[in-house]
This record gives sequence, C-alpha cells and structure tokens, in this order.
Amino acid sequence: MAEITLTAANFKQEVLDSDVPVLIDFWATWCGPCRIIAPIVAQIADEYAGKLKVCKCDTDAEPLLAGQFGIQSIPTLVIMKGGQPVARTMGAMPKAQLERFIEDAGVL
Repeated sequence: MAEITLTAANFKQEVLDSDVPVLIDFWATWCGPCRIIAPIVAQIADEYAGKLKVCKCDTDAEPLLAGQFGIQSIPTLVIMKGGQPVARTMGAMPKAQLERFIEDAGVL
C-alpha cells in the first residue's frame, strides 16, 4: 500500500473515516530529517498495509492542517485512531524505533 498524500480536501475520508489507525507524517521538501525518514515511512506503509494507513502531509502545501495539529517541528509523526490523535513523536529515527513507537501506541 502506497503512502497517501494528505490534504484538507481528503482529511475526513482518509483519517477521520478510516477503519484502521492512521500514521500521519508531517514533512516538507526542504527538511533534511524528513528526507532521511521518508524511505523508512515508505517501508512501514508497505509492511503494515491493511493494518495501518500511512499519510504524508506537506506542511508547506497544507499549513492549515499542520496548524490544526500544532506542528511546530518536522518531521512530526502522529498516530490517529477513531479520528483522535493517540501518539506523537518528532524527528528522524531508525526503523526499529518507529516500529516501537507504533507498537507503544497500542493501535495494532
């Protein structure tokens, strides 16, 4: 399952109405740590397909969405379940740490 580009237009459908938990990666093209974690997030999208939906939100393209989530630093990863944020972390990290973050959120 590929990552979904998250916009204000598809937020309700992709996040609020999702039957599975959603990992949102808030990022920007100019952000070095965002580029570092991007391939790891893509692997998570593939490996957790059907159990976890992975969305990417470009904070430059969607400043209102970033504002709604109070994003002050990127990359910020937010896990949503049932339309509510249940976990949040910031910064680039190795794959094992990202998997632990997802497990610790208790959404799978």
